[in-house]
Amino acid sequence: MKDIYTALKERILIIDGAMGTMIQRYKLSEADYRGTRFADWGSDLKGNNDLLCLTQPEIIKDIHLQYLEAGADIIETNTFNAQAVSMADYNMSEHAYEINVAAAHCANQAVREFLEKHPEKKDQGGPYVAGAIGPMNKTLSLSPDVNNPGFRGISFDEVADAYYEQVKGLIEGGIDLILIETIFDTLNAKAAIFAIKKFFRDHKMKELPLMISGTITDASGRTLSGQTLEAFYTSIAHANPLSVGLNCALGANQMRGHIEELSQIASCYTSAYPNAGLPNAMGEYDEEPAETAHFIEEWAQQGFVNIVGGCCGTTPDHIKHIADHVRKIQPRQLPVVETSLTEEGNN
Repeated sequence: MKDIYTALKERILIIDGAMGTMIQRYKLSEADYRGTRFADWGSDLKGNNDLLCLTQPEIIKDIHLQYLEAGADIIETNTFNAQAVSMADYNMSEHAYEINVAAAHCANQAVREFLEKHPEKKDQGGPYVAGAIGPMNKTLSLSPDVNNPGFRGISFDEVADAYYEQVKGLIEGGIDLILIETIFDTLNAKAAIFAIKKFFRDHKMKELPLMISGTITDASGRTLSGQTLEAFYTSIAHANPLSVGLNCALGANQMRGHIEELSQIASCYTSAYPNAGLPNAMGEYDEEPAETAHFIEEWAQQGFVNIVGGCCGTTPDHIKHIADHVRKIQPRQLPVVETSLTEEGNN
């Protein structure tokens, strides 16, 4: 299979759309989430979407296949909350590792079935399975207690340990890439980066390509923890990522200026997968696939992006329209970045 670095030089790659949006279409009950294995579990499990990799793997595989048929080059494992800290909400921390292994297997099975059906795709590069690592439900930079701004609900080591176990499961499940996504607190992301690098050192393995995607939460152009986009990029550039980008929080129309800025400062490839517009009063997303694709096509024409797709509210229809709109557009060229005085001094 053609490696992703080669593929990125040739074309704009497509990442898949929302997993949660697609799971909602199946209208699963509490019993569906539990399956037979967890039928007697002591707490509610409905809403634990990552658990479906164990209890409803055919559904997760089917969703991956729908995105592959729509034109996705990169599919994300269903592991957004699959680490011990977030799984504690369901008293399932002990199953985090197993869920990550199963999620990678679901995605890989989908790729195998897709390539069996479309053997001509094997030489085009991909599809690639990205191990998805979400932001966690606890933050290292912000206090959960408004009366005690110095208090933290979790330590850096605890976050790093949870991510380390997640990375172990994903890699042993057979992923091709690692994706740290929806970053609202860069310190959490740094703990994930630390855990990833440590895992590869501990196991004397070659590092997998790393994608990093942050979230600008509003018109201020800052993350929830207060960083500007440039500060965010500077904070994670040491990880030498394959790509850096933005996802979630904003629709494509609201994200455009931030993607343009990122394309000018990033020395690596850039990614963007916005929501299907902004949510309506019911929390649902109304932007039609053609609208989302129109915005992203313009980004591509302007040379802003290398990897595009969708986040909340997007479906295989959105991904198909995006793929069709950018198929013939050349990818963003990597800029020649001046060497800093610090780097020169270290040479």
